[in-house]
Amino acid sequence: MPITDALPELAFLGDRLCRTRAVLDHHAHSESHVRAGLPDAVAYPQTTEEVARLAAVAARHRLPLIGWGAGTSLEGHALAPMGGITVDFGKMAQLLAVYPEDMLAVVQPGITREALNTQLRDSGLFFPVDPGANASLGGMAMTRASGTTAVRYGTMRDNVLGLEVVLAGGQIIRTGSSAPKSSAGYDLTALMVGSEGTLGLVTELTLRLHGQPEAVSAAVCTFPDLGAAVDCVIATIQMGVPMARIEFLDTDAVAACNAWSGQTLPLAPMLLVEFHGSPAGVAEQASRFGEIARDHGSTGFQWAKAQEDRSRLWKMRHQSYPAILASRPGCTAIVTDVCVPISALAEAVEETRADIAATPIAGPILGHVGDGNFHAILLVRPGDPTEAAIAQRLSGRMADRALRLGGTISGEHGIGMGKLPYMSAEHGPAWSVMGAIKHALDPLGVMNPGKLVPQ
Repeated sequence: MPITDALPELAFLGDRLCRTRAVLDHHAHSESHVRAGLPDAVAYPQTTEEVARLAAVAARHRLPLIGWGAGTSLEGHALAPMGGITVDFGKMAQLLAVYPEDMLAVVQPGITREALNTQLRDSGLFFPVDPGANASLGGMAMTRASGTTAVRYGTMRDNVLGLEVVLAGGQIIRTGSSAPKSSAGYDLTALMVGSEGTLGLVTELTLRLHGQPEAVSAAVCTFPDLGAAVDCVIATIQMGVPMARIEFLDTDAVAACNAWSGQTLPLAPMLLVEFHGSPAGVAEQASRFGEIARDHGSTGFQWAKAQEDRSRLWKMRHQSYPAILASRPGCTAIVTDVCVPISALAEAVEETRADIAATPIAGPILGHVGDGNFHAILLVRPGDPTEAAIAQRLSGRMADRALRLGGTISGEHGIGMGKLPYMSAEHGPAWSVMGAIKHALDPLGVMNPGKLVPQ
């Protein structure tokens, strides 16, 4: 039905229901290469009850509802291919409660990870999941995000204990609890985390926090080739050295970061590592890792113990995306990720690099080497269908390769619209089961249609 029929029932939002072209345009774009049309309206709810009323109206009028956090998704998760109402959670961005003894926080979905950690600064606690972008916690939960610290602290799957969710039609449910574990029925929290808004709209999250480390040490080290770097990581993990972060950049990514940040890091495959703990523990971990790295041919070892040096190092890593874009001026990027068993990581990256080298486009590679997840930033000229087609083929070959090696088509970006073509190959009949769950909870198909599940 046209949205005009629903406008009288949406009057409770007042001027927080917006239909101006500039606002619609803003919510029709993200950092994704995926494109879609405009939503019919953008709603800015302030309470769970308003989200529930909005969902009830949407169900009556068969209007799609699409959640929106910070707009940083990379596979078109928050776009509106069928029109409808984009639900922008920017006005639901509060830290509601902190429970230091239980190491928990309760937040609204629109708060970003950086804003949360700023507010937690004096508590001695922090939220560790760091996807690089300053994403909203609701969006991170819906895409089951991870990032640079996953090797030690886990992903959103491991750090979301409970949710408040508005289902299609407006029913409000709570999943999970504040207890460390539960054996009481289906794990609906785990079902919702990673559902990309196709089962409901999250309005509150209970998050696991961690203690701020007493001491932190970081380093960069280069290797003669990717295989040596990966073997170093495998040996470090097998020996039980507790790394907090371990990131990989290939030579092209290092060159781009050097040019962007003014650094002079050696042009070779590189690991960026970080250790958390007590001063004595960190010193021991760092020393042990240094020995393992040297045994695997590492050179150019540089420690960064001072806060400003560590900040500069990780700022370089977090700004690798704009740095890589700037390495081919005027280009846009098709960004894709896959995840494989760490034993297959070197093979997967080397084959991907060879694929890219055989094309006329550039594609620096970086990733979270500690958990087998890596990204290719495929640079294409805007409006060039030939280069776009090449990049899409490369992305498809990466997905096929990941499956062949026992991995997955996405380790953290999610599916959205961009990776729908590969879901059947990964899941087989189980993908139809996902569709059946979607239909059971959203029989009218209004919750973020066109994403994740069979259409």
